[in-house]
Amino acid sequence: MNLRPEQLAAHLERPLGPLYVLHGDEPLLVIEAADAIRAAARAQGYGEREVLIAGPGFRWDELQMAAGNLSLFGGDKLIDLRIPTGKPGREGGEALTRFVQTLPHGVVTLITLPELDWQTKKAAWFVALANTGNMIELIAPGLSQLPAWLAQRLKKQSQSAPREALDFIASHVEGNLLAAHQELQKLGLLYPQGELTQTQIEDAVLHVARYDIEGLRSAVLSGDAARCAHLLDGLRGEDAAPPLVLWALATEARTLAQLSSAVDHGANLESAFSAQRIHSGRQGNYRAALQRLPRGAALVALLHAARIDRMIKGLRRGDLWDEFLQLALRFTGRRIA
Repeated sequence: MNLRPEQLAAHLERPLGPLYVLHGDEPLLVIEAADAIRAAARAQGYGEREVLIAGPGFRWDELQMAAGNLSLFGGDKLIDLRIPTGKPGREGGEALTRFVQTLPHGVVTLITLPELDWQTKKAAWFVALANTGNMIELIAPGLSQLPAWLAQRLKKQSQSAPREALDFIASHVEGNLLAAHQELQKLGLLYPQGELTQTQIEDAVLHVARYDIEGLRSAVLSGDAARCAHLLDGLRGEDAAPPLVLWALATEARTLAQLSSAVDHGANLESAFSAQRIHSGRQGNYRAALQRLPRGAALVALLHAARIDRMIKGLRRGDLWDEFLQLALRFTGRRIA
């Protein structure tokens, strides 16, 4: 059964089917759809989740084993199978075809794939998935449809903007949905709910402070402790919005955590970069950061970011800018007293 992306939310309000397959040319949309399915599974009592990444050296019998390895204490299970290349190979194709012939009871299987060419869509394994499960293709909107997409996303954060402002954002991000998503997040952090003006949007999108946010992101990835401290001091002096500073630091921590997790589960780093839509010009920085940081450091940084978020909201006391510095220094492997 083919589902249109706009049908997914209503579909997930009903009992889940046994199989969901996501594929498309826009990683952001695939990731968000997968998150929605995982959230629905948790809400419907699928308390156990097993993640399988079909990277180099992956043993396809693990898929069948995961389906049969249910908890002795009961409860339903979500199998989260990711095929970063979209090419399971002969062994994987045969394993997927066998798997869907006898989908296990009490198990929901979520399979995520990248954009597929027409030959792959005609492969026997893909046809078997399409005939058995709920198939959702997630395609990035064209430039002419992007302003309407932006308006829908703004509505979800209780904001709106005139068409001219939406056109301005669309032309600025040049069809990159991840960049568009980040710009909208920034607007949600900087401005209250309601109608945004053209001036507000232009200021948020075009403003580049002398000590800018992008410079801070670059400094934490390169592990330059002195530059991190210098940039944060400058941002503080220019009254930069704390939520925006936190967003920059938390974004890098989250990306590093996702890359590290993918590699731990057998994916190669190139596939992980592709899944996170990290272009070649930035891959060297992430590669160096992963080599420099101890295992689990990115997750610790995310927890630290959550503490800072509570400080910004007034739920926790402390020196906010000192906490920003401590968080930034986690990326360098150093801390100050």
